[in-house]
Formats: sequence, C-alpha cells, structure tokens
Amino acid sequence: MRSDAASIPSTLPERLVEPPLTEGTVTPGSLDDQVLAFPDRRPPLKWYLALAVTLTCLAIGLVFMGITVYDGIGTWGNNSPVFWGFGIINFVFWVGIGHAGTLISAILFLFRKRWRNAIARFAEAMTIFAVMCAGLFPLLHVGRPWLAFWLFPYPNQRALWVNFRSPLIWDVFAVSTYFSVSLMFWYLGLVPDLASMRDRTTSKLRKTIYTVLSLGWRGAASHWQHYEKAYLLLAGLATGLVLSVHSVVSFDFATSVVPAWHMTIFPPYFVAGAIFAGFAMVVMVLVVVRETMDLKNLITLRHLEVMNKVILGMSCLMGYAYFMEGFTAWYSQNTYLEHNFINFISGTYGWAGWLTICCNIFVPQLLWFRKCRTSYFWMILVSIGVTIGMWFERFSIIVISLHQDYMPSAWRVYKPTIVDLGILLGSFGLFFTLVLIFARVLPVIATTEVKGILPDAQPSHHGDGHE
Repeated sequence: MRSDAASIPSTLPERLVEPPLTEGTVTPGSLDDQVLAFPDRRPPLKWYLALAVTLTCLAIGLVFMGITVYDGIGTWGNNSPVFWGFGIINFVFWVGIGHAGTLISAILFLFRKRWRNAIARFAEAMTIFAVMCAGLFPLLHVGRPWLAFWLFPYPNQRALWVNFRSPLIWDVFAVSTYFSVSLMFWYLGLVPDLASMRDRTTSKLRKTIYTVLSLGWRGAASHWQHYEKAYLLLAGLATGLVLSVHSVVSFDFATSVVPAWHMTIFPPYFVAGAIFAGFAMVVMVLVVVRETMDLKNLITLRHLEVMNKVILGMSCLMGYAYFMEGFTAWYSQNTYLEHNFINFISGTYGWAGWLTICCNIFVPQLLWFRKCRTSYFWMILVSIGVTIGMWFERFSIIVISLHQDYMPSAWRVYKPTIVDLGILLGSFGLFFTLVLIFARVLPVIATTEVKGILPDAQPSHHGDGHE
C-alpha cells in the first residue's frame, strides 16, 4: 500500500499554477535600475507635454476658483431648490475615485494577492491625490473658505460648536481620517525604496532629502520586523475605511427626506460605485504609465486583465442597484418616489439617466471577452465610459432628486455655469499634475514587494517562473 505522502503529486496541475507576475528576466538588480533610477534621469519630452496640458487645466480651474472666492457662490449654477450642484457632485465623485487605491493596497494585501504588488504604490498615490481634489469642493462650497476652521470642534471664544448630528460633519471626520491613514500607509511603504534611492543617488541635495524621508532605514532585521507589523496594522485600519468612508458620504443623502435619497441601499450602492469608478481611473493611468515609463515587464497585461474583471463585477452590482431603485419605486407605491424614477429615465434630465445606465452597465459588458480585457483600445474605452457614467450618476442623484421634490411650485431647472465647468476641469488638472509629479520624483512601483514575487525569491518553485 502506498503512503499518503507518495500519493501527493510532486507538481500542481498546469491549470492550477498561476502565470508569472513579471515578463522576461527580472532580477533584483535590474528591478532597481529600472524603477529607482527613473527620478535621476531626465524625463522624456512627452512627460513635459503632458505636464503642460495638465498645468493649463489647473490654471483654468484656479482662475474660476478665484472668481468663486471673490464674487461668491452666486457664480455657480446653484439655485432653489438645487442648493447642491457641481460642488457636491464633484466631491462625491473624487472621494469615490480614491477608493480603488486603498482596496488594492489594504484588502488585497490582507488576502495575500500578489498581483497587487506592482500596482499598489501607484494606486495608493492616486487615492491621496483624489481625496485632495475632493477636499477642494466643500471648502469652496462653504462660501467663505477662510472661515472653514469653524467646522472643526475645538474650544473657542466665539461660542460656536458644530452640530454632530449633521452628516456633513460626519464627512469631515470620515474623509480626514481616510486621508490620514491612506497617507501614512503610502508613506510607510515608500520608506524602504527611499532608503535605496538614498544609497543610489549621486546628488547631494537628493541624498539629503532621501536621508530625511527614509527615517534612518538600514534594512536591518529589526527594521523589517517593525515595518511588517506597522504595515499590517495600517492595512487593517484602511480596510474598515474602504467600507465606512463612502457609506458615511452616502448618509448625506440617505438621512434626508428628499425623494429617492431616503433609501437603505445607498451605503452599499455608494461603496460599489466608488470601487467601480476608482478601478476605472487606475486602469487608465496605469496604461499610460506602462507605456511611457517602459514598465511592460512589471505591469503586465495580467494586472490590467484582473482589474478589468473587478470593473466587470462592480458593473453587475451597479446594474442590480439600478434595478432595485426601480423596483423600490414601483413596489412602494410612493407617488414621489415613482415620479423621481420616471424623471431619471424620461424627465428633463432623462438623457443623464440613460447616459449613466449605458456607461455603467452596458459598456462594461465588453469585458466578458478576454480580447477586450487585454486590449488597450477596449479597456480605455470602457474606463473612460465608466468615469463619465459615474460622474453623471452623481449628477443624476443630486440634480434630478432636488429639482423636482414635493412642491411643484418650487420646481426649477438647474443649469451649470462656465465657472462650474472650469472648476471641474481644474480638479482634473490638479489630479493629473500630481500624478505626473509623483511619477517623476518617486518610485511608482514598490520594488521591495515585487522582489518578493520574483521567481528566484521562491525557492520551492526551483526557478520555474511560476508564482
């Protein structure tokens, strides 16, 4: 009789062996030369051209932000009853964009998904930049940004105290906590690579900067022990924030009595939408980074394909949420809810509703085909469609619900102004400017994590090139 050990196959079936996470011959030395040396090299001309475009968009946005601060919120298209316009639409949109980074970094790290290693650093940075863009809009929307510190609860001589029962105050705490934890998580992962750059650079100025930022890292065993504990702790904290932050943002709507807002589906609906929009933005940016920085061997088509699968899954969840909204409107027999849903598909802004449905449900169905999941043209087409669809979803939720509420005498059409559009353009300019600067001065790939998934780092596989 054979022993149990003898019955275990020496190798896994080919269908159970994951494909390699890198292409070609990648060694720890070549990885450092490829990634860590980029900040020391002169950027290509296309980087300067892209920066010129994004800075132009940012400059346009700053001009219109200045007009808003000087002349007041009256320059926006907000009216009665649509007191919330582009300001809150853009805030919710940008907070959602920031969710993919934390999901890729924290949750997939806890589940030990190794395909995240090559793209986590860039996704984490995009999270921080997106939250910075989101923070601009509530700051401008208060009308007097220089008095925004009144929103923070601390003892003061003005006898003012914030209303903790307001969901808007919950936003302040949720988003600020999310930003702080995401920033620490991103910076902690950078420390080993900053130390490597400190040891590689020949510039005295850069060596000084990297020395300060690397916090005395020497790669000792005790350093790694503390690093791994801290990284795991922050990953656990960030995981809860992925679910809580956009749930709290949804409470801005769900705790009200506005038709189509007062719904229990909003928290999971908003979280799924945030991950959906965030992954689409990460795919778009990674395609550009992969081509312009010659990182095809590290950011492979497999990484992009897996992210496209996540986009497809989130699209199905969004379709279910839209269906449930319609079903709830019908089943509840609530006249106001039914009227709101009819407006979503056939009212004044019905075009925005159908654009939302087409971009978020129908277009991503292309990703069922592997050819589309691995083709630049199709994945960028889907990602742009999702980005447009998710922005118009926020537009539909806010404008359609507010412009016709309970009293027909108060109904009014909302039209954004050139100032609204200019600030929206400026927010995209700020986001992509920060992305380009990050790619220029810091390593876009976590080399210490990628080294752990190289074939030579897995002795049990005998260098067979599989994970």
